Amino acid sequence: MPRKLAGFLVSGAFVLASGAALGHHSFAMFDQQNLIELEGAVKEFRYSAPHAFIILDVRQEDGTTEAWILEGVSPSALTREGWSRETISPGDQVKIKVAPLRSGAPGGWWTIDKVNFRDGRPVPGNP
Repeated sequence: MPRKLAGFLVSGAFVLASGAALGHHSFAMFDQQNLIELEGAVKEFRYSAPHAFIILDVRQEDGTTEAWILEGVSPSALTREGWSRETISPGDQVKIKVAPLRSGAPGGWWTIDKVNFRDGRPVPGNP
């Protein structure tokens, strides 16, 4: 009987812990129903865990630039799709579709298949 009880308690602990993991991976802050396309120069590409980031300088209508902080998937997911630390570099001109932040701040969520170089060439991993 104690062995069954221990198994039950361990199973319960896993169930409770999974809720915390799901909370960490919430995408509620991004408006996934209204993707927008951004064009700009890569300021920085952070290929680090737990999520990769692209900081993109986007030219505004008044000629100024605004830095957008774009969160992506993990480096391991990028690697499986053919990306590396050198796939995009500072200064590269890209077009990228993002799910913008609901708050209206300059940021969003990007996925691998939504990134192209400005001249239309797909970034590796794109269909």
